[in-house]
Amino acid sequence: MENLMVIGGIWLMCALCAVLFIRGASAQAPALRRVPVMSRRARLATLRQDVSRDY
Repeated sequence: MENLMVIGGIWLMCALCAVLFIRGASAQAPALRRVPVMSRRARLATLRQDVSRDY
């Protein structure tokens, strides 16, 4: 009986980790859709600003 409890506990922890991982991986997907698409000109301007800060 004790062996069944150990095996059941390990199985339960694995199942819980899988559920939390799947929820965490899918929770960020809608946030990517909310990011506005930048034009090519805006992306280049942002890159230029980042480069100029490095120097």
